[in-house]
Amino acid sequence: MNNYINNDTIAAISTPAGTGAIAMIRMSGTESLKILDCFFRHSANTTISHRTCVYGQIYDNCELVDDVIVSYYKSPESYTGEDMVEISCHGSVYIQQTILDLIVRNGARLALPGEFTFRAYRNGKLDLAQSEAVSELITSENKKSHDVAISQLKGRYSSRIKSLRDKLVELLSLLELELDFSDEDVEFAKRDEFMALLDTIESELKSLICSFDLGNALRNGIPVTIIGKPNVGKSTLLNCLLDEDKAIVSDIPGTTRDIVEDVININGYVFRFIDTAGLHKTDDVVENMGIERTMEKIKNAKIILHVVDATNADRDSIKREMAEFQSYLHEEASSSSSKKWVVVVNKIDKAGNMDNIQCTDDVCNRDVKLIDGDSESDWIFISAKKGENIKAINDMLCDYVKSQDIDSRTIVTNVRHVEAMREALAAIQSACKGFEDGIPTDLIAIDVHQASYSLGSIIGEISNNELLDSIFGHFCIGK
Repeated sequence: MNNYINNDTIAAISTPAGTGAIAMIRMSGTESLKILDCFFRHSANTTISHRTCVYGQIYDNCELVDDVIVSYYKSPESYTGEDMVEISCHGSVYIQQTILDLIVRNGARLALPGEFTFRAYRNGKLDLAQSEAVSELITSENKKSHDVAISQLKGRYSSRIKSLRDKLVELLSLLELELDFSDEDVEFAKRDEFMALLDTIESELKSLICSFDLGNALRNGIPVTIIGKPNVGKSTLLNCLLDEDKAIVSDIPGTTRDIVEDVININGYVFRFIDTAGLHKTDDVVENMGIERTMEKIKNAKIILHVVDATNADRDSIKREMAEFQSYLHEEASSSSSKKWVVVVNKIDKAGNMDNIQCTDDVCNRDVKLIDGDSESDWIFISAKKGENIKAINDMLCDYVKSQDIDSRTIVTNVRHVEAMREALAAIQSACKGFEDGIPTDLIAIDVHQASYSLGSIIGEISNNELLDSIFGHFCIGK
């Protein structure tokens, strides 16, 4: 961390390694303009001023290196809060390295990974959570993960964490004030008011922690598990959704013995499709291993596509099959209810009359529901082999993401943050129990202080060098 804390002028190439049309080299620090003046030549009629771009040439002694555009940002109105210079040049690796070498020869040093963003954090331009959101924004690969990162970068997420911490600090100040007057047996707030405040904070923390599953899925792909009996067309459906022959397709039952998965972007949303082994009783050791893995994938899925064969099923057998598959989730009481369960009736091109399956006149209507109280399960009628009505599945998947009301929610995507929230929650629950059990105020204050510390570590109001090294050391150089 000692190198991060230096106040010298730093420089780095901010564009990815390799050759491109344009590249950018940036400097930050009080000597930025002075260093630039050592090798940058421009028209006498132009001046370099705040938030302006100036055209000119870079020279190495008397040798022309490149024609460039220079942008200047004066402290404190820059990304880092310091004087900053950005040089846009042609993307030649030779040109980039020559300009960077000129900068270093004239007094700057090479920036460490994430050092520009660290200086933005150090100078109060970003808090710690916003700084981490910069990295999330750079690595976002779909619209929703981008939207979540933008929301965090703009401070909405930090504001909520800060609000929770401020409430804890207020509570802590009252508790410590009571300790100062402990000889006089004074209470500065009623215990039921303390409990109500802690209950509110506990509820908000639980909501944030629960959002982590969705946030993680938005970053890495919402898991969609394809399940069903052997030979109902699961692998054919996967290939159809991915538009490639990813899974082996065969009329022989039990062909899929291991998990096959891939990621696809549908209308800006990323889904991780998982084709599983057919669920059935078998003496085959390898098949049973595949079935065990299938059970785990069912538990971890957000959406389950339950594929059935239209030529060999009726509504009663499908309901029994659903109950059988859902029994695999019995270890997690709420896991079944938290999933989107969709019955995909496949092979409609071969089925002929399907009166034995609940359906409307439109055989491909995806809004058909199970009868007898199973109204939460959509039915979609398809032919995976012929690609009929696959769009209905894509529409349903996108509708699911939209139904999560992501735009109005604070979504947690960072493992470090959710761990800190869990620590805060445990401390809050301990404080609540302390109030209920009537333990001394000084012991309750310890729990409240721990909760405040944990939340403060998220936004950087509480930090240490080891934590900062870990966070900014994972950034790319030049950011």
